[in-house]
Amino acid sequence: MLNYKTLENTDIKILHEGFIKAFSDYQVKMDLPLWKLQQMLQRRGYVPALSMGAFKEDELVGFVLNGFRSWNGKSTVYDTGTGVIPDYRRQGITTNMFQNNVVLLKEKNITQYLLEVIQSNKSALELYQKQGFEITRSFRCYQLEKCKYTPVSAYQVEHLDKIDETVWEQLKTFWDIQPSWQNSIDSVRAIADEFIYSFVRIDNAIVGYGIIDKKTGDIPQLGVSKSSRRQGIGSSILTDLINSTISEKITVLNIDDESKSTKDFFNKLGFQQYVDQYEMILQL
Repeated sequence: MLNYKTLENTDIKILHEGFIKAFSDYQVKMDLPLWKLQQMLQRRGYVPALSMGAFKEDELVGFVLNGFRSWNGKSTVYDTGTGVIPDYRRQGITTNMFQNNVVLLKEKNITQYLLEVIQSNKSALELYQKQGFEITRSFRCYQLEKCKYTPVSAYQVEHLDKIDETVWEQLKTFWDIQPSWQNSIDSVRAIADEFIYSFVRIDNAIVGYGIIDKKTGDIPQLGVSKSSRRQGIGSSILTDLINSTISEKITVLNIDDESKSTKDFFNKLGFQQYVDQYEMILQL
């Protein structure tokens, strides 16, 4: 008999052990030491009291790890990771966890439930659709081996220690598409010290910026003002970002499929598309 309950009393090491087991045969190889799981949960706004676990006695056999924030003006929970360890699959555990979770979220007056799913993971996609989730956006994910990148240094790049609210308001005008949850301003702020912030200025005005994780090589945001594109600014910033991380692999997750210019930019610079995802929302 399984017991379903929230995760506020579950140690991070137990979550990590369950996560590793659940994703041991995942379509995308997971490199997730404990520190990286902790960083991921902090970045995505993890709230144990809004998350759900399936327990066989004291063993965590399934989990839904949820973050919470305002998203597009609505109180939103974000599924930062759902998994069931292999020995317990095909027993309806994921469905039961979601149903228990939805009851909890409605009690907490949460407005909507957001998640991402790999497009080729048909079983997960069908499960979410059965729960009422609807596809809102299509994302592409890219990666590059650092050693295969050809540097571009057309512009001088500077670093800032942090980005204040005034600067963020300017940078948002560079966007063609709103970033996904894990690449959002709130997600960057949640682990602000983990990132390098690179900028190009012309006549003392910021015309381009990029952000990269110092350790993991993940780039949550990179943008150039609409009037300054196709001049090598973005490439110069990307070169600086790549030189600023210790990671040998550079990743760019969740590029909106509608943003042709962004996809063309990374393709031109040698990035390889390695997985596609759907963003999905359930209105509660």
